[in-house]
Amino acid sequence: MFKLGDIITMKKPHACGENRWEVIRLGADIKVKCLGCGHIVMIPRAEFKKKFKKVLTQADQVKTENEEHYLKKSQLMPPNFIKRNEE
Repeated sequence: MFKLGDIITMKKPHACGENRWEVIRLGADIKVKCLGCGHIVMIPRAEFKKKFKKVLTQADQVKTENEEHYLKKSQLMPPNFIKRNEE
């Protein structure tokens, strides 16, 4: 369906007029970034699935030099999992 770093479209465009978003966080909530103005929005997963339309570009095929607001994988923060034994 969609993965971290994918460029997706939603059913309705953002207020800036752009309808391309980058998925920057996955979990119970999905965080997406508008590629037109750079605005970041966090949406509950159930609501996101209703508003999601399709994947335009998969993360490994994105040409980052053409995207001003795209975050590279090295800039994304991985989930912080702490093992119980390390506390």
